[in-house]
Amino acid sequence: MKVAITGRKVQINDSLTERIEKKLSKLDKFFETDTLAEVTITKERNFNRVEITIRSAGLIFRAEDTAEDPNEAVDKLIDVLFRQIRRNKTKLEKKLRKEAFMDTNFGTELDETEEEYQIVKSKKFPVKPMDVEEAILQMNLLNHKFFMFRNADTNEINVVYCRKDGKYGLLEPDNL
Repeated sequence: MKVAITGRKVQINDSLTERIEKKLSKLDKFFETDTLAEVTITKERNFNRVEITIRSAGLIFRAEDTAEDPNEAVDKLIDVLFRQIRRNKTKLEKKLRKEAFMDTNFGTELDETEEEYQIVKSKKFPVKPMDVEEAILQMNLLNHKFFMFRNADTNEINVVYCRKDGKYGLLEPDNL
């Protein structure tokens, strides 16, 4: 697995880089060698926010934590990523390395039955073309956290959403 470490408002020393690479190597057995793990460490006041994003075979695994010591956050995030893989192992066996799940003991704390995703409500509605500002206004009028619309400029389906910081985000399709 390739590891890219980025520091924002913080200097990344060699010992931290080695520790991150060593911890992420525990997840190597699940991924191909060309998999990219992006680690971003951001200094915010007295805390360090650590984000780990792993991209492999069209899948994205992401975890984020805030702690005073980045080493503490990295330890916690590796456990979170491992649990994500373990929780969805039957679904992921098709996409991740086949031999990764052969002799791995995932522990007995999780139920062996496969979790089914259950859709409890389905809704259809007309998607009219509008600009982003109009979509945000419509979302706020409906008092929703997100709103799907057809972008009048690109004629693509987009989603606007309200972020935790009170600002807005826009999701657009990436036509590869």
